[in-house]
Order: sequence, then structure tokens, then C-alpha cells
Amino acid sequence: MKDADIQQATASDPLSIEEEYDMQQSWRQDPDKLTFITCLPVEAAHDEIVAGLHDSPQCMLGDVNLFLTDSDAESSGVVVGEIELMVAVKGFQGRGLGRASLIAFLRYISTHEQAILAEYARAKEDKEPGQMGLRLRVKVGESNHRSIRLFENMGFRKTAAEANYFGEFELRLSGELAAAVDVLMERYRVDELREVPYPYSYVASIPVLL
Repeated sequence: MKDADIQQATASDPLSIEEEYDMQQSWRQDPDKLTFITCLPVEAAHDEIVAGLHDSPQCMLGDVNLFLTDSDAESSGVVVGEIELMVAVKGFQGRGLGRASLIAFLRYISTHEQAILAEYARAKEDKEPGQMGLRLRVKVGESNHRSIRLFENMGFRKTAAEANYFGEFELRLSGELAAAVDVLMERYRVDELREVPYPYSYVASIPVLL
């Protein structure tokens, strides 16, 4: 990722190709991370995503990630899920792709929340999945007005009126996740979101927005 504007918007550092591959390996295997690659839309008639075709580099437009960590409050039973969203291809920015990716991602998290928390708990000896809850948040640079507006439209709310020491706003999702996703799908006229098979051993299925 060499684009200076994207690095600034996502608070990211430039990485070598080897570092990019190492990071992708980590995001795929670590129990505290979940990442989806946003690709060009496929036709609704497709019942399976073809590896190397629908997810070829030419089809990749960005990504959306979830990073899990324990809440700062001891014994709270809350797992914080921090979301990161990026549309890397400038020609597709400002066209609703980030919103569509985020709705699909939130629906996936809502549907698989217990499985996500269970995998996280298995890596934490002192955690019990049934006693854990998920709280979603995002951190956005104070000058990134477009991203702030996007997440506010998705139901996230600022936790403070002023940016923090690092020049970032923290926004948290208000209310219950599943209900929030239902509202978003109705508001933006998303008729269906279904998961289709993906023929890679480390991914059973992926969400497709229709």
C-alpha cells in the first residue's frame, strides 16, 4: 500500500511486499482477527466464488477488518471489536462501496458472533465464550470527514466531542448489532445477503451482497 492519501486516512505505514504477505497470513490465522477482501461484484446467479477469478488482484478493491481485544474494564466480560475499512482503488471511492462492504461485514459478524467469540476465547485461557459480549468501535482521524460521516450513518456514535491526543475520534455502534443491521439493510434497500461457498480450505464461505 503505497498511496500516501490512503496511508494517512488509515493511519498505516508503507509495507514491503514481504511484510504485506506476512500480515495477510496473520490476519487469516490469528483468532483475534477477521479480514475480508472487497472485490468487484459478481452476478447474483453465481452459487460459488471461483478462486483466482472473482478474487483476482484485478478484482480486489479494498478490505474490511475486525481486531478483537479485551475491554479495558477488568472482569467486564466485554470483547472490543475494532473495525478498519479501506477502499484502496480511488476510482471506486465515494460510490457506496465502503457502505456496502460494511453492511455485509456487520451482517456476517452478527450471524457468526458466537463462533467468533468462541474462537477468541479458545486462545484465552481465562475466557468463557458464553460469558462474553462484543462491542464494536472504530477510530477515525479527525480530518477524515467522509469516514466519520459513513460510520455515523451506519449507527456509530462519537464517544467524545473532541478528538483524542492522537487526533482521532472513537465511534461505537449504538444498540444491538442484529437490529442495527436489519435497519441498515432496510434503509439502503439491501434485499438479501447470502453466503456462498469459497473453495479454499481456510474459508468455508463468504458473504455476497445482493
